[in-house]
Amino acid sequence: MSRPTPPTTHPASPLATGGSCTLVGAGPGDPELLTIKALKAIQAATVLLVDDLVSDAIVAHASPTARIVYVGKRGGCKSTPQAFIEKLMLMAVREGENVVRLKGGDPFIFGRGGEEVEHLRAAGVQVSVINGITAGLAGLTSLGAPLTHREHAHGVVFITGHAKPGDAGTDWQALARTARDAKLTLIIYMGVSGAATIEQELLTSLPASTPVAVIQHASLPHQRHAVTTLGHLHATITREGLASPSVIVVGDVVRGVALASLDAAQAPQALRVG
Repeated sequence: MSRPTPPTTHPASPLATGGSCTLVGAGPGDPELLTIKALKAIQAATVLLVDDLVSDAIVAHASPTARIVYVGKRGGCKSTPQAFIEKLMLMAVREGENVVRLKGGDPFIFGRGGEEVEHLRAAGVQVSVINGITAGLAGLTSLGAPLTHREHAHGVVFITGHAKPGDAGTDWQALARTARDAKLTLIIYMGVSGAATIEQELLTSLPASTPVAVIQHASLPHQRHAVTTLGHLHATITREGLASPSVIVVGDVVRGVALASLDAAQAPQALRVG
């Protein structure tokens, strides 16, 4: 039996330079939703690599002497290649910098934090992670609805509506069956562009009357949302001009919001845009 190949080492060591790296979740956008630990890390950073969705109000907490590098990644827009971001992180650590990789939401929920941690650890760099509030939680909470409920939802599924190139993506029909049978709330990130397909596939096992909320720019002053039903998901998004960044919440936990928003003249298309 052959022995495992030893990990590749690099002549530069973070221990020799004193550099460090922390992945920090900036939350959904409202700076008051930062954790104290995240705030301290941002203030102490000498280099910040900032995602596109991180608000200016959060970046404003950085030291005046910190070097701020914007490395935006947005679906459908020109993005900084992931390999280049990882190279920047590694170079800065080896130069002795206190590096903060500042990500919208939580680094480990669709933030590619796992990929970056693996890359840096393979290069001999230890990484710390500070969690942030994810948009799926903040968005629905802002409407006064929970993600779980003893009567309506026994669990939550966080799932992406955007598959990477070459990936078949989510089996929405299988997910719909599971959500129905297990009474789960579905939180769909990056699903606006594929809403027509998602709606069609989920309707194979979920009723058209299933409540749905779409929240754009969760927690920010310009937040907008629509409450509708699964059978009118795509039509609602199109009619109201909702776009990324948005989260789509599917499940009976939205029912309270839908009932509060119901206009009898619009039933069954219960809708409110705010």
